[in-house]
Amino acid sequence: MSRPRAIALSVGALALLLALTPFVPRGHHGGDGGLRPSGDQAASALLPANAVGPSRVTPAMQSEIDRVVAAGRSAGRLVGRATPTALARSTAQLVRCADLDGQRYCLGVGWTDDTQADVQDRVASAARMTGRVAAVDRTGDLDAAASLARTARMSPAARARSERSELELAARSVAKVWLLRHEMQGVALPAGFLARHPEARATVAVPTAARTATASPKPSASAKPSSAAASTKASAKPKPKPSAASTKPKTARSYPERSTVMTVKRVTEQKRTYWCGPTSMQMIAWGAGKAHSQQYWADKLGTTTGGTAITDMVRVINRTTTWDSPKRAGTYVTLDIGDWSFNQWMLLMMRHIHDYRAPVVLHPALLKRYYPYLDDDASGHYQVGRGYDKNGAKPTLLGYFEPWNQQRFDPSEPYIARVQWRRAYKSYRANQAHFLHNVGV
Repeated sequence: MSRPRAIALSVGALALLLALTPFVPRGHHGGDGGLRPSGDQAASALLPANAVGPSRVTPAMQSEIDRVVAAGRSAGRLVGRATPTALARSTAQLVRCADLDGQRYCLGVGWTDDTQADVQDRVASAARMTGRVAAVDRTGDLDAAASLARTARMSPAARARSERSELELAARSVAKVWLLRHEMQGVALPAGFLARHPEARATVAVPTAARTATASPKPSASAKPSSAAASTKASAKPKPKPSAASTKPKTARSYPERSTVMTVKRVTEQKRTYWCGPTSMQMIAWGAGKAHSQQYWADKLGTTTGGTAITDMVRVINRTTTWDSPKRAGTYVTLDIGDWSFNQWMLLMMRHIHDYRAPVVLHPALLKRYYPYLDDDASGHYQVGRGYDKNGAKPTLLGYFEPWNQQRFDPSEPYIARVQWRRAYKSYRANQAHFLHNVGV
């Protein structure tokens, strides 16, 4: 082979190798099973999670949604007034999950890292326990048995419409979920993430001088620029400015000692035992400048005597308030934090309250061991997360609005104040103790 031909072949092979490099899997990262991000996902190219726009429902996602909805229709009409044990046996038909661009969303549960089988097992277990545990105060969270019964009572057609709407809304938020886990848990973004989700790409600002230079008329072909002019033109090249996401990821130490949102003057207690959802929604809406009664929000949420679903809390916040603005929290999602550490959970609270300036839908199990102001154990519950205090050398505190006042329904029990500052770790444990262990963020 001649020397010029050998050189040409070597150059061609090198060019091909360089072209294919971005598509080669990078292997595992930190043991989390994800792929390391390829070159198009440099931190400087990403928007923060709250600022991303809606994701496109791709044909692949639509096909997955169709599959999950079709599986529900094939179950036919179910019995909605069955016992908790009988409802638990229907969990596989009523609680199904969709894999949307590498993230899993389960109906009525939200975004989760658990397998579909694991989610079905814990919902079924919680439904069976409904009829076995000692009586507790019901405050208005929709328990497992009530949630299954509500879905079972629907006609197959109505159930399919409801499930399709829930899954399509979820699919539009998949980029935010990826970025939340990336920012809070260090989960690596998959290769090609920005190619599939341009809504997550940060815009790089171009200096005014550079725009002016670009808009200048081109010199004629015969006019050769002097060396001085060429040097000026080179110096006028736009220099990329780092986006807000290009800075070093924030840790808890990055945040101020204390931060709050919403005024303590617009708070109230729930007027019915099963209205913690509508009352939390009322206080959240007050913070966004909307004043309506608890009955109004109960109607919007579809609240029954069985309670309110967290997926409905998230849906109504997105449809009726401005907290879902990209300048605030962005589209709210129902996020399972069952595998989150306390530090990760606390970082999410700080980020939401201080950076997003938006409330969190807390979803704890309202038990005396976590909330000493209770006279009796209560059910799953909603509170409005709205502040944190690092508290110096003492344990970090979480600030929240508490809609439950047991004294309203039993005058012999102690009064519970609306504005609470309690140990954040206990709120985290209460969140984990709920069988869904999720939040609205």
